[in-house]
Amino acid sequence: MTYCVAMRLNDGLVFMSDTRTNAGVDNFSSARKMFTWAVPGERSITLMTAGNLATTQAVVALLDERSKAVEDRDPSILSQTSMFQIARLVGATLKEVIAYSSPTGPSANDPFSASVIVGGQIKGGRSTIFLVYPEGNFIEITEDSPFFQIGEAKYGKPILVRAYDPAMSFANAVRLLFVSFDSTIKSNLSVGLPLDLHIYENDSLHADRQRRIEETDEAYTQTTSQWSTALKAALENLQTIEV
Repeated sequence: MTYCVAMRLNDGLVFMSDTRTNAGVDNFSSARKMFTWAVPGERSITLMTAGNLATTQAVVALLDERSKAVEDRDPSILSQTSMFQIARLVGATLKEVIAYSSPTGPSANDPFSASVIVGGQIKGGRSTIFLVYPEGNFIEITEDSPFFQIGEAKYGKPILVRAYDPAMSFANAVRLLFVSFDSTIKSNLSVGLPLDLHIYENDSLHADRQRRIEETDEAYTQTTSQWSTALKAALENLQTIEV
């Protein structure tokens, strides 16, 4: 399983993903689920994947291979003229890979199914995020839906709904995501550290603000520990209920 979140702030975009791919009592493995393509000063694109690992790796490999072709780079993620066109390309590639693996064609319930979040900015356009479905269609982030989740979303969503604010700083957004991921990790064995983080500032057109959060990351461990303590204190301070 997977947990990935992308949110849009007034100042830019924030992406975070876990790296766990298999989970069991004695079966753990990890793989990167966040990928970036950038042409400094011209575009920055971030993609996160959830679903069948063979499918998502094939999608990323195809996008990467086609972006490096010496001649005739179209369709290439580096030659599309807008984020909308990039979302179309990612959707078509995802649909292509699933159709190749499944004789019945792509569907949400297919064993080769996968979902993708893709976001970023191309010079001359605004920063935005799209959620791409297995069938190849997609939706764009809006003020009413300012963040997207894929994978094991239910455990980490309540804190996002309660605390998200588009005016929050990148630092506060990361803190919010830490809590969201911690709630998910504590509730589901199939999501786990390390985490990958990418912060994109509007109009920077670079993909250089990336980091990996390991289990020993001080900011992560302190934030999640403080959150746990604060929750217990808040519960104790609630009005007493007679039973």
